[in-house]
Amino acid sequence: MTQLQTEAGMVRVPAGTWEVDPDHSSVAFEVKHLMIATVRGQFSDFDGQLEAAEDDPSNSRAWGTVRVASIDTGNPDRDAHLRSPDFFDAEHYPEMRFETTRVRHVEGGHYRVSGDLTVKDVTREVEMDATVEGAAEDPWGNERVGISIRGVINRTEFGLTWQQTASAGALLVGEEVSVLIDVSAVRA
Repeated sequence: MTQLQTEAGMVRVPAGTWEVDPDHSSVAFEVKHLMIATVRGQFSDFDGQLEAAEDDPSNSRAWGTVRVASIDTGNPDRDAHLRSPDFFDAEHYPEMRFETTRVRHVEGGHYRVSGDLTVKDVTREVEMDATVEGAAEDPWGNERVGISIRGVINRTEFGLTWQQTASAGALLVGEEVSVLIDVSAVRA
């Protein structure tokens, strides 16, 4: 059975290569609508990999890709608008990518992860909080680790600038987007 590595108050992903299992993982987001309600959505087509370092978690690296056409907010008209040139322009920019540049241990199983996020060919460094949730062997003998990643980005910094103002002056779509990623990864 896979055990999390623990040392001096640090909980780590066991060393090695881990592949994201999209059937047991999610890439989701939340954004304000009219600044009074929250709209949630997710992407169903994505992949990723984690290289957990043997010596020091700060030497670990992760990367992932999301196909933007797979966006689903539960509203087909809104999803079509999000795929359009007003937002993601999925025809010309079919993927979003993330690759870590720095991993810093905070405490226990909590880490601060910095990396390059690319949306619509705009790349910016972002920071996210990552938590190692656990490790287990599934019923088919696969070693798994669970990691949750949370962060906030400003969509306008990535060229997602479409906006309308409501009659009372409230923005139709919030600029801050909460990123909610939950990963179940299998040892490669």
